[in-house]
Amino acid sequence: MMKNLTFNLPLFLFAALLSTDGSSFAQSKKTAVNKPIPVTSGYVAVNGLKMYYEMQGSGKPIVLLHGSFMTIELNWKALMPELAKSRRVIAVELQGHGHTADTDRPITYENLADDVSALLHRLKTDSADVMGYSMGAGVALQMAMRHPEQVRKVVVLSGVFRNNGWLTEAESAFPQITAEALKGTPLETEYKKKSPHPAHWPEFVKRAINMDTKFFDWGADKIRNTKAPFFIIVGDADGVRHEHAIELYRLKGGGKMGDMHGLPESRLAILPASSHVGVMAQTRYLVPMINDFLDDAPQPALWH
Repeated sequence: MMKNLTFNLPLFLFAALLSTDGSSFAQSKKTAVNKPIPVTSGYVAVNGLKMYYEMQGSGKPIVLLHGSFMTIELNWKALMPELAKSRRVIAVELQGHGHTADTDRPITYENLADDVSALLHRLKTDSADVMGYSMGAGVALQMAMRHPEQVRKVVVLSGVFRNNGWLTEAESAFPQITAEALKGTPLETEYKKKSPHPAHWPEFVKRAINMDTKFFDWGADKIRNTKAPFFIIVGDADGVRHEHAIELYRLKGGGKMGDMHGLPESRLAILPASSHVGVMAQTRYLVPMINDFLDDAPQPALWH
């Protein structure tokens, strides 16, 4: 019983987060009403999919990649309108998620990254900043490795590049994620409301979680050799191990005294009072930090 309680608690918090009027999600909605920024949407045929996307704002493009079982609305309701104030936001729904129908093709990080690459080509966008959360963060890392010419900067929100990047308790929970375990959550509700095939929910849950129950390690050297700067963000109570986030930061040039060597192009932040799900509610931290990373240049060294 205690094991089930531990597993279900994040889902309970997730449901509460999305339904609380005082949350940052609700505050973002209020801002969007006061200063509306038009949202356009559509489908693009890529790699056998009809991928759904939404665009908002103007300026330099940034692609938003959601987490497992999520949709644009569930994942980016708070951040999308804020980022759209100064840039062109392209949010997508990946294979089998939201409006994008699933296919028989395996759901893998590599396949999902290739879909995003193809979408950018179809939208005539040569390069963009890419931000992903959880599963989407893994897709963003794969974009940086597989399609470096299309990626300017990467924001990695609560993501890993190998299995053991997760805390043991988080990794051991993945096999327990079933359609029954997610029954009654916003994840199930959104899927059944937006999916072209709502009855496929149980099978989709199995397919989507399958890639996280298999061993993967994308290689420290491959991460180190990526060209795009990374901004790695995790919560202080995240499911991602802090040691893993720090390793990722060091692979991208971090871990040196900035006063002597200058600040690296990549950045690291551990948000206070933030769980894996709760990270997405921290718009008061995320918006200024992300905008500064995407817009700013590294500072020069003070000592030589």
